[in-house]
Amino acid sequence: MSDTSFDVIVVGSGPGGYTTAIRASQLGMKTAIVEREHLGGICLNWGCIPTKALLRSAEIYSNIRHAESFGFTIEGKVTINSAKVIERSRKVAAQLSAGVKHLMKKNKIPVFDGHGALNGPGKVKVTKDGKPVADLTAKHIILATGARARSLPGLEPDGKLVWTYKEAMVPPAMPKSLLVIGSGAIGIEFASFYRTLGVEVTVVEVMDRILPVEDEEISAFAKKSFEKQGMKIMVGTTVTALKKGADNVTATLKDKAGKESQVTVDRVILAVGIVGNVENIGLEGTKVKVEKTHVVTDEWSRTGEPGVYAIGDLTGPPWLAHKAGHEGVICVEKIAGVKDVHPLDVSNIPGCTYCSPQIASVGLTEAAARAKGHEVKVGKFPFVGNGKAIALGETEGFVKTVFDARTGELLGAHMIGAEVTEMIQGFGIARTLETTEVELMHAIFPHPTLSEMMHESVLDAYGKALNI
Repeated sequence: MSDTSFDVIVVGSGPGGYTTAIRASQLGMKTAIVEREHLGGICLNWGCIPTKALLRSAEIYSNIRHAESFGFTIEGKVTINSAKVIERSRKVAAQLSAGVKHLMKKNKIPVFDGHGALNGPGKVKVTKDGKPVADLTAKHIILATGARARSLPGLEPDGKLVWTYKEAMVPPAMPKSLLVIGSGAIGIEFASFYRTLGVEVTVVEVMDRILPVEDEEISAFAKKSFEKQGMKIMVGTTVTALKKGADNVTATLKDKAGKESQVTVDRVILAVGIVGNVENIGLEGTKVKVEKTHVVTDEWSRTGEPGVYAIGDLTGPPWLAHKAGHEGVICVEKIAGVKDVHPLDVSNIPGCTYCSPQIASVGLTEAAARAKGHEVKVGKFPFVGNGKAIALGETEGFVKTVFDARTGELLGAHMIGAEVTEMIQGFGIARTLETTEVELMHAIFPHPTLSEMMHESVLDAYGKALNI
């Protein structure tokens, strides 16, 4: 590690950071990465990946419970070994973190183990436990320090009774009851995981509907589905206080009418958004601008400080791993002078929630499209009308598409049901290619597949649906 001079230094090795470092190295730039904790960052170690491993365990348990309908008889009681469920999740994360280490070695990217901070123009100081590790220099410094769970006054997590996502992934024992504050993707995924495994779950959302960034019809369908599973959902409600007992928490809730109620649960998960990790990274005295805990950048990820860039959750929404990686690639390609580099179009970024049923979307909701002045054509097709869905025993859900009535532009697509997080990319590609309804109608979708519902929803928007 004697070499401390680089073309590019990336601070943070999450999906944005390590992807950016790899692309910079591929472009011939001498690149280093600084990581204070785990290669792969929060997403790989404590977010996207291990939560999907947990949700997979819940899915298997759900399938076992319905084995009889598929022709199987399971003798005896099926028990949940929560320790094994968590152990598998951690092993998956560890395997992928080791994979990132391999990628750094393969691409000849040195990893500096420690906390990185700006230390003057073109300089990054790396420390570990307060002790100096290295003083690095580079013409281009890319900040990818990510974000952490947002806390609220009076509702602060303590790691024992009130959890963030991190504690929720490694519970020492499965609680009997749980309150989830916030119904965004993180909150709903944990609510779904714990409810599937038999925990009594209550979800409280301050907005008037759950999953408020999704299309209204998707939100409404999801709420009914979750309630059918036994989940209690309270919208238009705030948590005003948490009173901790020896091994439980009593939450005081207030609805829009001002009526108060209380619920006592074993544990609480706080899932009310994120704040950017802007502290202690040397922004003081620079021209880097911070708004609402996130670094302000232009379309090429440049900050107000020459030679300093920022990507991923440290910057603006959407706060998604795949956005971070794509953003970083665009950033370094622009630095390297690659031709035909285009700024990121956030409207083409798919969003996925891995609850049961799954939810996925890209582009504008119907309400947003109308608010922007579009005259729209809307198509819908239900899972119950699809042969593959019936064969799978997954008939709950629908696919919705929104088109501009004048031009045929695909404005948005919204799905709820089995495997929609895999299907949404078809519409993502369609939007990237600026596809109209004509190309989507002419495309041939294989039979029998769930993807046929995508085709049918397009046909339905123009009164041509064949199977309903």
